[in-house]
Amino acid sequence: METNAGKPTDAPTGRRTKSLDTEYFKGMYATEADPWRFATSPYERDKYTATLAALPRPHYTSALEVGCSIGVFTHQLCPRCDALLGLDVVPSVLDAARERCADCPNAQFQLAAVPGTWPEGQFDLILISEVAYYLDRADLARLVARVRGAILPEADIVLVHWLGVTHYPLSGDDAAEGFIEGARDFARVFKQSRTAEYRLDVLRATKA
Repeated sequence: METNAGKPTDAPTGRRTKSLDTEYFKGMYATEADPWRFATSPYERDKYTATLAALPRPHYTSALEVGCSIGVFTHQLCPRCDALLGLDVVPSVLDAARERCADCPNAQFQLAAVPGTWPEGQFDLILISEVAYYLDRADLARLVARVRGAILPEADIVLVHWLGVTHYPLSGDDAAEGFIEGARDFARVFKQSRTAEYRLDVLRATKA
């Protein structure tokens, strides 16, 4: 059973204990071009609007979107950034994102299986939306370390996570709270909001 967002709503028979690998996502996109309905779901549309509204600054110099998928939110975020780099693990998905963002010369895309691979560069905005709960706790800690090494002073880090029941290694709350706790030595919570479906956490880097 799925919601409009393409998220499972039935209780899983068992939560996965290891991070979901690239083959999982390739399998999801093998049968549908947009399995999570990023382009059509009212849930996604409302979440995108809330995410853009939650950004503390009107404009960013260099942004990183971890898990950009087919580029629906990427396209909306582009006007707020001088440069925007989207990451995903499926080549065909990145092709779709490039096509969707063809009118955004400031958008680039890179194949990366986070946290094992990570782009070069420093960013004043890092967006991690509906991604961290695919990781086990060890990989979540690695993701936090990656972010720590990639932020500019006073960068904003935005976490968005669905709160429903899944078979993923972490729940939305586990992923968000685990990231916040792991980042406590270099980022503080700047603002938070919560709906019945998702939570949105904005962190502000304190690293000089």
